[in-house]
Amino acid sequence: MGTPVEAGSPGQVDLTFTVNATKNLQIISPYIYGVNDQTKAALAHATITRIGGNRMTAYNWENNASNAGSDYQFENDDYLCGQVNCTPSHTTAGAFLKAVIDQSVAANAAVVVTVPIVDYVAADTSPGGDVRNSGSNYLQTRFKQNKPTKGSAFVYPPDTTDGFVYEDEMVSWLTKTGEPNATLRFQLDNEPDLWSSTHAEVHPMAVTYAELAQRDVTYATAIKSVVPNAYVIGPVNYGWEGYVTLQNASDSQADGDFLSWWLDQMKAADAKAGKRIVDGMDLHWYPEATGGGTRIIDDGTGAAEVAAREQAPRSLWDMTYNETSWIQQSLNGPIYLIPRMTQKIAQHYPGTNLSFSEWNYGGGTDISGAIASADVLGIFGVYGVEMATMWSLNGDESFTYAAFQAYRNYDGKGATFGDVSIDSTTTDVPDSSVYGSIASSDASKLVVVAINKATTTKVAGIVIEHSTVYTKAAVYTVTAAGGAMPVAAPGITAVATNAFSYTMPAQSISVIVPTP
Repeated sequence: MGTPVEAGSPGQVDLTFTVNATKNLQIISPYIYGVNDQTKAALAHATITRIGGNRMTAYNWENNASNAGSDYQFENDDYLCGQVNCTPSHTTAGAFLKAVIDQSVAANAAVVVTVPIVDYVAADTSPGGDVRNSGSNYLQTRFKQNKPTKGSAFVYPPDTTDGFVYEDEMVSWLTKTGEPNATLRFQLDNEPDLWSSTHAEVHPMAVTYAELAQRDVTYATAIKSVVPNAYVIGPVNYGWEGYVTLQNASDSQADGDFLSWWLDQMKAADAKAGKRIVDGMDLHWYPEATGGGTRIIDDGTGAAEVAAREQAPRSLWDMTYNETSWIQQSLNGPIYLIPRMTQKIAQHYPGTNLSFSEWNYGGGTDISGAIASADVLGIFGVYGVEMATMWSLNGDESFTYAAFQAYRNYDGKGATFGDVSIDSTTTDVPDSSVYGSIASSDASKLVVVAINKATTTKVAGIVIEHSTVYTKAAVYTVTAAGGAMPVAAPGITAVATNAFSYTMPAQSISVIVPTP
């Protein structure tokens, strides 16, 4: 790109957005626009989906049986195949995985597959009720032993009479036969810090640092023994107390901060193996921020909760922002989650990617949910998060998906935010956010996402530092009145060289697409 032209003044405005295509360029990972619900992949124009959650910890790929753990009666059942079309039958090995992956492939999305790393997975789908009521030997009668490696030739269908389930055999089948054309990644189980409560039927004792590191290395090694270039992520912590102490694990005091320790162990495993064992550090993030005494992740729309929800994304990056939460109080200062985590990675296991395979900011039925989610997606791009998949919390996530569409389908015809983030700043951080992008294939293709968190309209000056002179811009908005989707709005024209004046609707997301 050539030398930027000198931008003019946007005139008298309430705030100014400066978008500079020559500074702080950051490749945006295509995998930050992910969801956990494969049926919504097309709606969100998602780039990746995840097969995860508590159901997958005791999932038996040989017959698709699973156990809900504390989510539903600690019951072995056929729930998973009951949710999708498992063909040719519910007991066909891998049928659940294949059905879900096929949905994702149809939506042009990659898939993260959860690999169970506990010692037992469900053997059957009945009788119902708590399996622990099946007798003192229920682990022998209602479960099969889960193993990382088979140690002999893989077959399909797998042997269902041997009492064992082999995860390397599952990975081999998926990648080489079952779904050879799909882009697959592998995740080391789900929220192990909570196993002793969510999955007391198979892991009643609280996990320790040492145990989890050993399991992660063993299963990651097994996956890569089958697919050497497989992308593997862990430890999949559920939240802050998991990040810090692995939910008060017995060895937490001796070993200190869990994630720092875990990164050290993965680095040591690399050195021993002579290759990378784990590629990404994966976390779950459901903000603990509150407004008016209410945690923001529900569907509440009270003024205090809405304001807190819209400010909460600042805790992902802002080293000056203090949310109202027990996490902030425990730190006695800002959370700045992403810089905090990337600093740990740089110190303990350089080259490891950061991902969030579950996140949600609440308000899925409200414009505040769209505003918070659009802010989060922009932050993920700016700060180099490698992957993120939103988890639906409250059923209706229509406004959350509208935020995805602002980046992935803002014109209803497949137009997307660019794949390179550029330096973008606002003079009013509390009431606004701005994210600018260019296309790696054509730097003149500029797309800006501007957010107005205020309950009143705001006149925004938009100043563009770019070698291209832009004279007009198309505009698409997400507002409460417009419904849960971007809607074409009147375009704007430059008031000076590469300077625009734009009146942002109250409580809105605006996608601004300048053209010469």
